[in-house]
Amino acid sequence: MMQSLIIHMATAHARKANVETLCQTLPDAHVVDAQSGEECVTRPGDLHTPNYPFAMNKGEIGCTRSHRKCWQWIVDQDVEYALICEDDLSIDHAIWQQAMGLVAQYANADSFIRLPAKARDKPIKNIDTNGAARLFVPKTIGLQTVCQVVGKNAAKALLKATEELDRPVDTLLQMHWVHGQKIHTIFPNGVKELTQELGGSTIQKKTITGQKLSREIKRKWYRWLVGSKPQEA
Repeated sequence: MMQSLIIHMATAHARKANVETLCQTLPDAHVVDAQSGEECVTRPGDLHTPNYPFAMNKGEIGCTRSHRKCWQWIVDQDVEYALICEDDLSIDHAIWQQAMGLVAQYANADSFIRLPAKARDKPIKNIDTNGAARLFVPKTIGLQTVCQVVGKNAAKALLKATEELDRPVDTLLQMHWVHGQKIHTIFPNGVKELTQELGGSTIQKKTITGQKLSREIKRKWYRWLVGSKPQEA
């Protein structure tokens, strides 16, 4: 049976009940203590091309370190693959079961399969369907890491690619030309996010009004550069 890792910070009391629900819902679930973003040295977005135009905040650093902890767990436990999710995950069970059918059929040690909450990943190659759920190779890998299935070989490659940090984990995952990992997506998949219902994100930060336009220009330019390097089918 596939094992599941739920990233959760013990001090996030508003999310405790949802974590308990996930532990009862997901296969062979384990709660992984979320990592802090304190006292972690990062680079100023200059490790890879394109350069990342923003400094990582503590929430982004902690999130990245937490996913690395899960990848290391997969490698250390020598499991073929495991499901990794964040503690604001919610599931629509009917479509979720269809998505899990695709996971059971296709996941292996080399897999990284995204199960995003939003329909942002556009297919460049369709692999298979199971009911409403569709497995495909996305042209540009979407952001956010609420839920994914990660194989042990993929985990090794991602650990190597993130020995130094210079950008958030979901942004690094977009850079297939850096980590060399083929990434697939299943959507629809039954995944929802309860971020706002559970007290909001620990990653987002307020931006001074006068800086918003500059940030938005930089963000759009960076996304264009990433989008200009699509995955191969």
